[in-house]
Parts: sequence; structure tokens; C-alpha cells
Amino acid sequence: MPILDQLQKDLVAAMKAKEEARLSAVRMIKTALQKAHADTGKPLDDITEQQILKSLVKQRIDAAEMFRKGGREELARKEEGEKAIIESYLPAAASEDEMQAAIDAAIAETGATSAKQMGLVMKAVQTKLAGKTLDGKWISERVKAKLA
Repeated sequence: MPILDQLQKDLVAAMKAKEEARLSAVRMIKTALQKAHADTGKPLDDITEQQILKSLVKQRIDAAEMFRKGGREELARKEEGEKAIIESYLPAAASEDEMQAAIDAAIAETGATSAKQMGLVMKAVQTKLAGKTLDGKWISERVKAKLA
């Protein structure tokens, strides 16, 4: 089912259940996807939708961090709640074990031996774990440590 159809169903369900937080988050996601669709003028593919959702997740993480620094714990928790709702529309995240195995396999396949070849290894890891949500920072740190 296309994500916009799922969002519409969830929007109606949130309205009926009077779940204000979920309703707000679903509206925000739907608006972001519709804006991207209007900007490009063509239907969004799954990869583009996932990129938009990932950027929304990152925005929520950054906002929660800033609210915590400012002593606004209740707003930080609200952002984290929205982040969880957004993540529910993303594919399952790759586990650390899966990411580590993909890193080891990518290094072996590419024959990388130095940090200069890190980009090649990162591409191979992303290819191996296509369709899963990845923690790029975590992967980057592990690849850098292995190639150092």
C-alpha cells in the first residue's frame, strides 16, 4: 500500500480515537510528502519517500537535543514521540550485528586497506543492506576504525 494511502487511513483513525499527538505527526508527515510531490511534479518513489521520512526523523532528534539543552524536557519528549511515529512508516532498522557483518563482507569484497577507500566500502555496505534503515554515523565510525 502506498505510504500516502496508509497515512490517510491513519489520519482518520487518529481523528476518531482523538489522539492529538498522532494526528499532528501524521499530518506533518503527509504534508512533507505532498510538498515534495508538488515540488517535483511527479509521483514519489519509495526511496525518495524514505529519504524524506529519514530527514524528518533527524529533525526530531536535533530538536529534542536542543530542547534538552534549553531545559525543556516536555518538548523534547514530544519530539521523541513524533520521531517514533515517523519511524513506524520506515522499513525495519538493520541490527548492529547485520551492519557489522555487512561491513566485514564489504571490506573483504572491495579489498579495502586504507581510509582512502572508505567511500567504496560505505557504498558496498549500503548496497548489502538496501531496504533497511541504517545508522550511517555508526557504520562510518566502524569502517573508519577497521581501515585505520
